[in-house]
Amino acid sequence: MRMIAAALLMMPALAQAREIAQVGVDWVGNDIVIEAIADPDVGGVTCHLAYFERSVLDRLSQGNWFEDPSNSAIQCARTGPVDVSALRPGRPEDVFSEGRSLLFKSLRVKRIYDAENRVLVYLAHASELNEGSAKMSMSTVPLLAGDMTGNPAR
Repeated sequence: MRMIAAALLMMPALAQAREIAQVGVDWVGNDIVIEAIADPDVGGVTCHLAYFERSVLDRLSQGNWFEDPSNSAIQCARTGPVDVSALRPGRPEDVFSEGRSLLFKSLRVKRIYDAENRVLVYLAHASELNEGSAKMSMSTVPLLAGDMTGNPAR
């Protein structure tokens, strides 16, 4: 039990999402949910993630209880001073993960630091145990000369 607790403590902390709105899209209760996600490793960047959430009535009427669409959209913005000095360029890192069904499907946000072009890239995608999805959304946050990068400014 101690080993499991130690392993969980050593895992990177993922961001917590804060729901900011739900937009109803039909009469059966399906919604588009919008969440704010502050990057836990890069202060000064907040992403807004939108995804489709099926209602219980829709699941019962369609007969496909466990299916959940993989569609999502993401937009990220500078919300304060940015410090990327602890990031490794070119390495995709998990920022956020949220279960989307009982059958091992999750919605994920990954960050990639493009040091050469001085940009943070955020990718929202679905992840499944046995079958991937080509549905994705991407957003970028340009780094400014004053941002802490560990590299000399251009």
